[in-house]
Amino acid sequence: MTLHNFITRPIITEKGTNLAESGKYVFEVTENASKARVKEAVEAVFGVVVESVNVMSVHGKMKRYGRQPKRRRSWRKAIVTLREGDKIDLFASS
Repeated sequence: MTLHNFITRPIITEKGTNLAESGKYVFEVTENASKARVKEAVEAVFGVVVESVNVMSVHGKMKRYGRQPKRRRSWRKAIVTLREGDKIDLFASS
């Protein structure tokens, strides 16, 4: 598995955008991603220096679809803090 496979997608929400102003970025990562792997992947993909990584599990919510209650999938989230002066442009056009 390559380092690019550990980062699933950036999470772009109002709270995540406010965190980005202070140098923290939020990503959805794979279930088996460790802090060290996430750090290596972000540094390799975006070319920045990562100071710290916080990883947490988000449990799926129970939702109703018609009469049947179903559970959404559980996933993992990583909050990556970058060195001061570094930033990631998530809206860059290719």
